[in-house]
Amino acid sequence: MICMGNSCMKFMRSLLFPILLVTLLLAAGCAEDTSNERINDSVGIENPPGNNSTINPHNENTPAPLNADIQVNHASDDLLNGFEASRANVGSVEISFDYEKISGSASNQFAIWIEDMGGNHIRTLYATKWTARGGYKSRPDSIPIWVEKTNLASMSKAEVDAVSGATPRSGAQTYTWDLTDSNSQSVEPGEYRFFVEGTLRWKNQVMYSGIIDIDGGPTEIDADADFIYEASDRYAALTVDSPENSMIGPVMVRLLPAER
Repeated sequence: MICMGNSCMKFMRSLLFPILLVTLLLAAGCAEDTSNERINDSVGIENPPGNNSTINPHNENTPAPLNADIQVNHASDDLLNGFEASRANVGSVEISFDYEKISGSASNQFAIWIEDMGGNHIRTLYATKWTARGGYKSRPDSIPIWVEKTNLASMSKAEVDAVSGATPRSGAQTYTWDLTDSNSQSVEPGEYRFFVEGTLRWKNQVMYSGIIDIDGGPTEIDADADFIYEASDRYAALTVDSPENSMIGPVMVRLLPAER
């Protein structure tokens, strides 16, 4: 059929409009399917066979995958197991410092020990034997706090010998606590205090101390230092510039993992 004139043009335009509308609708549908596929791919969601529905990752009402709770629980279990393993791996505490031997008398005496948070003596790691084996009787100013804390006068010779030793040479010193008490029994997890007491000269003392947590605390600790300067009958008090201050320190404490 041959169409001519205005009537024919109107007829053609009436046919063209529905065709364009259908084409636009089809194109929009394809674009939406492609967009949903991209969203699903980005969040790792795969539609099961035969299911053309899509999941909007921004919709708070969209149910989570069934295995989400299981994954969270597994992560919590892993974290807890890691914490327990960390506790089990703490095998010892290492106390280190530089020691410089001081010339002259009434000096070079020191002791290292552990207390619980109630102030009870747990374990002596070391004490200079001159004081430990009776020197404190003739010189009460020699590491007096350790002497009192341990009730040294009541200790047997075997007990004294087990914790005392000769005054070391100048240089780096390291003493290790194996997390046991004086009876070689393992201590409970938790916090403890460490002390390094030194007699610098007669009544002049230094005390390094700090808190360690063998139940998951910091693995390295710098000890706090308190210097006590006091004059005696024959000697003046030391000062911050006295060379005796270099006898001990600084003190570093480390928590070491258990050997496997």
